[in-house]
Amino acid sequence: MADSGRVNVVFIGAGAVGCFYASRLHHPSHNIHVSLVARSNYAAIQKDGVKLLTRTFGDYTFTPDGAFPSVDAAAAATDGSSGAKRDWHYIFVTTKALPDISDDSSIITPLVGPKSCIVLIQNGVGVEEPFRKRFPGTPIVSAVTVVSAEQTSPGTIRQNRWTRISIGPYTDGLGAENSDLGRRGTECTEALRRWWTDLGGIRDVEPHDEVGLQTVRWHKLCINAAMNPSAVLSGGRGNADMVADDELRRHLLGVMHEIRDAVPRILGRPFPEYMAAPEKIVESTARNKGARPSMLLDWEAGKPLELEVILGNPVRIARERGVEMPRLQSLYALLRSAQAMRKAAKGKLKGGAILTRHNVVAPGGLFRNIVEGEILTKKDLDAAMDRMENHLLKKNVTRETAVRLCESVEKELLGVKTGNFESINTRI
Repeated sequence: MADSGRVNVVFIGAGAVGCFYASRLHHPSHNIHVSLVARSNYAAIQKDGVKLLTRTFGDYTFTPDGAFPSVDAAAAATDGSSGAKRDWHYIFVTTKALPDISDDSSIITPLVGPKSCIVLIQNGVGVEEPFRKRFPGTPIVSAVTVVSAEQTSPGTIRQNRWTRISIGPYTDGLGAENSDLGRRGTECTEALRRWWTDLGGIRDVEPHDEVGLQTVRWHKLCINAAMNPSAVLSGGRGNADMVADDELRRHLLGVMHEIRDAVPRILGRPFPEYMAAPEKIVESTARNKGARPSMLLDWEAGKPLELEVILGNPVRIARERGVEMPRLQSLYALLRSAQAMRKAAKGKLKGGAILTRHNVVAPGGLFRNIVEGEILTKKDLDAAMDRMENHLLKKNVTRETAVRLCESVEKELLGVKTGNFESINTRI
């Protein structure tokens, strides 16, 4: 929340979604100045800004007001010639929500001041609660997006389709709209709607009251909680592939209906009629060939899963209100166990095994014939990649995944000069 004058905005997380919405909010001519806290793509953004290739707005470059390698660096920023510490009026958190790994509310603490509003663009439910507990007097805007975007290389974002963002205030999740905190949250919501719509050209910015925004979150959960964990537990099947299987289709519908039936008891309000019913969601999914849920991609890449906000939090929130969700609880228990077992197995790997960055184990002997100080070429790697692919297929990895993993390993090794087997092991 800013006084009349300069508005300082910072996005924590410079991935595809964060950069896209940041670029549509940055309007220095209207005194709205957006900065980014970036990590892996910091050098690219610092040098060239963010290149956006968009279906909706054409191609353009977004040059942020500032690019910072860390939250602490952003917190140390000063304003102009005055040298005064910068007030951050809007603090966006657009990272993956992984409360079992890191406390995002703690991470942003150096940025939060008396004029701040926190904006959460994260998946799942219950993501706001840690921020509300840590910052009881700070307005929070919760946001849910429907956008297809990807980072094709560091600092280059492609928006494929959709722009919708739903926003609303958050106090305690049950609608204290008349409180001072609720009013301030509503004011921030309206300001963001106005800037994104009138200045940024996004035509489907949807403001909601507090409970209304939570119904949007829970409706998106119908899709995420059904599709994401099921794709992992089914052995890597994509969305359309799952709904084509009779038993999996029945399972997916069961999860969605379980959430839909629980929402009135959890939020005191059912899904509005305009929100798609489970059957409509499944019909739409069947037409979207090739779609693979983000949780499956994270699993295959060996990354942490958004397990708690998509499964754990909904189960706990429902249980606190006397509602059991057995289908969701089963998915949570199974996937949490699978993740824990994989982590334990990773810690036990020794000697003659290679753990690729995609967390698939391959025997070390695959590469023993291509060492001794040579620059690795595709010809050197062809036979090893064939053997690795066959090994993965024998381990019941899908062919599509096996090919993708081998291509990734090959890309990592091409042009590398290695002195011994261990240098390849370390590289991977």
